[in-house]
Amino acid sequence: MESGGNSLPSGSDGVKRKVSYFYDPEVGNYYYGQGHPMKPHRIRMTHALLAHYGLLQHMQVLKPAPAKDRDLCKFHADDYVDFLRGITPEAQQDQLRQLKRFNVGEDCPVFDGLYSFCQTYAGGSVGGAVKLNHGVCDIAINWAGGLHHAKKCEASGFCYVNDIVLAILELLKVHERVLYVDIDIHHGDGVEEAFYATDRVMTVSFHKFGDYFPGTGDIRDIGYGKGKYYSLNVPLDDGIDDESYMSLFKPIMGKVMEVFRPGAVVLQCGADSLSGDRLGCFNLSIKGHAECVKYMRSFNVPLLMLGGGGYTIRNVARCWCYETGVALGMELEDKMPQHEYYEYFGPDYTLHVAPSNMENKNFRDLLDDIRSKLLDNLSKLQHAPSVPFQERPPDTELHQRDEDQDDKDERWGPDSDTELDDYSNPVPGRVKREYIEVDRNDSGNYHKHSDRGRDLDMPFKENASSKVSVVVPMAVDEPSIKEEQDISKEVSDQRLR
Repeated sequence: MESGGNSLPSGSDGVKRKVSYFYDPEVGNYYYGQGHPMKPHRIRMTHALLAHYGLLQHMQVLKPAPAKDRDLCKFHADDYVDFLRGITPEAQQDQLRQLKRFNVGEDCPVFDGLYSFCQTYAGGSVGGAVKLNHGVCDIAINWAGGLHHAKKCEASGFCYVNDIVLAILELLKVHERVLYVDIDIHHGDGVEEAFYATDRVMTVSFHKFGDYFPGTGDIRDIGYGKGKYYSLNVPLDDGIDDESYMSLFKPIMGKVMEVFRPGAVVLQCGADSLSGDRLGCFNLSIKGHAECVKYMRSFNVPLLMLGGGGYTIRNVARCWCYETGVALGMELEDKMPQHEYYEYFGPDYTLHVAPSNMENKNFRDLLDDIRSKLLDNLSKLQHAPSVPFQERPPDTELHQRDEDQDDKDERWGPDSDTELDDYSNPVPGRVKREYIEVDRNDSGNYHKHSDRGRDLDMPFKENASSKVSVVVPMAVDEPSIKEEQDISKEVSDQRLR
């Protein structure tokens, strides 16, 4: 099967990949509030496992530069970004109207450092896209990212800034086509809406559908206009297990890669689809979840791996640690090494957990019907869309300091992470890390890939009737006013079904 796009020279799936891993030591300090299921602390727990399994020494460990206002405004509305920057827990009582307008306050609470948190996780995802665009790595990882519900003008589902959309826009500067794959239990609605009317980005979401947040993601939602058939939704029911999940994932994604031939892939690895999640109702094992990563890795296409949901935090850390190993082509021992969060993983202290005996409501005839419908939709895409060569936005330069220039052999040793969570001290100097300044420079170029540049300036136009933010590839297939009105009505009708 042809993987298309910009296949890597890495060879077969067993060959090691160059992996860039983004982590800010401060990310675990952010706190949504008492009783809130979203806990950024899980990112710190994941990092501790990576350190003690010895994975950090096999990756380029990077501290992301915080995304700037102008970076966030590539997708989000200026007044929404201004609001996020200025709101504080102390001031929120004076801004009740704004809180309601931007959907901030309940699922998406105001907490100390909210804007810095958004800048941090968005900076990691955009930084990963920049690394891939420059050909510095084969795979980029940002477990703090993947917040797929955020909209152009509002927060949603614990998500404030949609780092995924921002990263895809960065990738589109170099790649004609980008594929987005979402294995979070919740529908990736924010990303789908952003690219609903373009054939430059295909979105594929595997999710629980029915009486479940956010309520979107019907199999009949397929995109509109140029984007028709470029949105794929795989609606699932409670209790789906590894075998059932793979019976859909592999044939659908195999066909997507064959037909769409993306130049880069963004994979949202939300861990709330695991068995035993606090908010989830699926029954996937960690190995079953990670099989999706392994399969997408096998196509040898530049890959950005992001976090997402996941609310039983010990299992989130287990999952993302194991999937980092998959990205590196390394199998990890089930017996967990001693580390500062060891007691979280009792009584077994193992990397893997057994699925439960919950009922699988995804019957075979239902799965066969879903697979048949989606493969039929894909068969209507005759070939990968092409993009005419035109002027494109300026590239993002790499402004960084690579400590490997000082000592190319020093990386994480077995005892280098003993002060991992002592934030009175900096991260030990032996960590291979860089500070990526994600800055737009009018004179910058992606030197390794500049020959593949296309017209990638894709401004966002908000759908007035449904609050759907649609990317319209201007200067390629700009719709008329009537077409925009048709989009507005069509999308609104689909969302109300």
